[in-house]
Amino acid sequence: MREIDGSYGEGGGQLLRTSVVLAAITGLPVRVYNIRAKRSSPGLAPQHLTAVKAVAALCSAQTEGVEVKSQEIIFRPGPLRGGEYDFSAGTAGSVTLVLQAALPAAMACGEKLRMSISGGTDVRAAPPLDYFRYALLPLIYSMGARAKIEVLLRGYYPRGGGRVVVDVEPCLPLRPLILDTSEGLEGITGFAHISNLPKHIVHRMAHAALAELSTFPTPAVGLEVFGKDEAIGEGGAVLLIAHKEHSRLGASAVAERGVRTERLGAEAGKRLREEILSGATLDIHAADQVLIYLALASGASCFLTRELSSHAATTIWLLEQFLPVRFQVTREAHLIRVRATPEFNSRSSFLWR
Repeated sequence: MREIDGSYGEGGGQLLRTSVVLAAITGLPVRVYNIRAKRSSPGLAPQHLTAVKAVAALCSAQTEGVEVKSQEIIFRPGPLRGGEYDFSAGTAGSVTLVLQAALPAAMACGEKLRMSISGGTDVRAAPPLDYFRYALLPLIYSMGARAKIEVLLRGYYPRGGGRVVVDVEPCLPLRPLILDTSEGLEGITGFAHISNLPKHIVHRMAHAALAELSTFPTPAVGLEVFGKDEAIGEGGAVLLIAHKEHSRLGASAVAERGVRTERLGAEAGKRLREEILSGATLDIHAADQVLIYLALASGASCFLTRELSSHAATTIWLLEQFLPVRFQVTREAHLIRVRATPEFNSRSSFLWR
């Protein structure tokens, strides 16, 4: 059994979610203690609980301590199985945080799988669904992943109620991701949406984002206004993507009550401008979220990022506790180079059986 100190490094919910995913993929039981010990409200929060239960369902795991505010859990995985699953993140719990946990396990199960996930599609302190679909997933597709996400309903804080359907086919081992050379900008695209709000809001949000990118070729930003049949509650988000020959950089912002629309759009535009000018091949959020997929590849991967978050550093440590992979992090001028080298051989082939 792996023993994981939940207060290590960043010490947040991501460490817990990734621990149970890795347990499910490898078949190794895990005990996670000191869960979110550094937070003002330590222990399992409802949205973390949903992610753990989702992964447990995929592998018929036996669990102990999986309840709200618990600071220690034991997770004993069974075999991963395909089929159809229905997960609820509860009110506005983040759909994308559940997806972050469940998708790698779904890819490893060796059978077709469908997940219906309900909750908040675009909520604060979590990646917006469109970032997951249009910034992160294409990177994983390039590694050979086979997954499709359909949005049935948008959902926002505090009501939630959004629903997505995810179809996944077996695809491990993945191909390596080689993004080790800075490239020129080919173009910028984007998507801004609002739901059950006046149309002028989405125009103001997009205009503020574009103003921050005025020194680059004019981005093509699509605008969408969703009504009651397409969204539960009021909300919105903006996503911007910089396209390069072999990579893409993303930046996003989620509408918040009491925060001016122009400020949100400007923040997304500023973040993307910083990513473009840095010469990075992955934005700081993708650099965090793609790590588990690099560890499940059949060869060495590499990318450049302008910053390695505490989330990413903690994830690197955790991946090396479970999988036969080694990460090398080096600084090159104003960028950070991350190299992942899985030790893919007959001893590690059990991961994809």
